[in-house]
Amino acid sequence: MITIMVVDDIVPIAKKYTQFLNQVDNFKVVAIVHSGYEAVMNCAIHKPDIILMDVEMETRTAGLDATKYILEKFPNTKIIILTVYEDDETVFKAFQLGVTDYLLKNSTPAEMVTCINDAYNNRSPIRPTIAQKIRREFQRVKKSESSFLYCLHLVTQLTQTELDILDLMSQGYTRKQICKIRCVELSTIKTQINNILKKFNCNSMEEVVSQVNELNIFEYIRNIRNQKDF
Repeated sequence: MITIMVVDDIVPIAKKYTQFLNQVDNFKVVAIVHSGYEAVMNCAIHKPDIILMDVEMETRTAGLDATKYILEKFPNTKIIILTVYEDDETVFKAFQLGVTDYLLKNSTPAEMVTCINDAYNNRSPIRPTIAQKIRREFQRVKKSESSFLYCLHLVTQLTQTELDILDLMSQGYTRKQICKIRCVELSTIKTQINNILKKFNCNSMEEVVSQVNELNIFEYIRNIRNQKDF
């Protein structure tokens, strides 16, 4: 007998799932709850084999938050998330937390039965749609890391003066303010800025500043400096 907990904040949907699942020979719904908090509490009480977990309940991430806690405390529990849309970010986040699979809420009863049986028997092959999502995520991460390393490389090509000016501009200081801070003429700042633009191959400092801020380059540099000081 496969014991199941249904978690969905829309009561009629939860009842619909329950009525159907209880008609399957080897399925038994042991709990029906309507929030992430209740899911955590009832998992501890009933210890179901499978949890069908809605994502959005009392909060937009209630299902994922409950999933994280449950899998930390009950790692043998198999969680299948229920979602309305195949949102890449939500699905990938769920797999990062350790869910076994996911189902669209408009899935057929046969698809639900197959998914539950596969999860229970540790037969959860990475379906093409999931594999595609994972590939896209790894491509995104790889691109981000490449951008970070490339930008960090450009920063290391700057002189200390150029680095200081870029750091101040990334904090929102204007050119006139930087002149006062560094006690230099505006023409000197302009020369240093032109040097920065050439090294970054950019046409404006706004573009350079946006790039280093988006990648948190100076935050990374400060952390490294603090570690060395420590």
